Amino acid sequence: MEKQIQAPLLEEEIRDLRAGDYVYITGTLYTARDAAHKRMQEALDRGEDLPFDIRGQVIYYMGPSPAREGRPIGSAGPTTASRMDKYAPRLLDLGLKGMVGKGKRTREVLDAVVRNKAVYFAAVGGAGALLSKRILKAEVIAYEDLGTEAIRKLSVENFPVIVVADRFGNNLYETAIGEYRTEV
Repeated sequence: MEKQIQAPLLEEEIRDLRAGDYVYITGTLYTARDAAHKRMQEALDRGEDLPFDIRGQVIYYMGPSPAREGRPIGSAGPTTASRMDKYAPRLLDLGLKGMVGKGKRTREVLDAVVRNKAVYFAAVGGAGALLSKRILKAEVIAYEDLGTEAIRKLSVENFPVIVVADRFGNNLYETAIGEYRTEV
């Protein structure tokens, strides 16, 4: 099923999302990869605020290439999500509602998705140039010294993703295997 949603995410907007749904996100995404997640974790450990209000937000695991002239951002393909797995449960418990990346997640992350009624989306790896065309604006909001790993605030329109893990514990990476497995 195809669905259109707005980000930041509202509970009622993601309530009916199921693993396997095609979704188009319009609104705000934040980018963060390993180094930014480590800094956010350290800030939380010190009792400091995060660089943005995480409640209801979606983090896109992405580090862009330099922007071409006239474009807000360069190629914007997803990073392997498991690299952020040691940080994700805490952020989900603080109100993060969505994550976009590629690849499988740990049981701890999947449990936190269910516990917090959140969602994990996948973007198509290798399609960074096409995905960047859905990004209307990009601005660095924190950790500028990290270069491509700085936290960016993106304005997106009809950004295409697929629900991988939903709030009910369904995981497309597990269920899809069963659909195509044959016994020999």
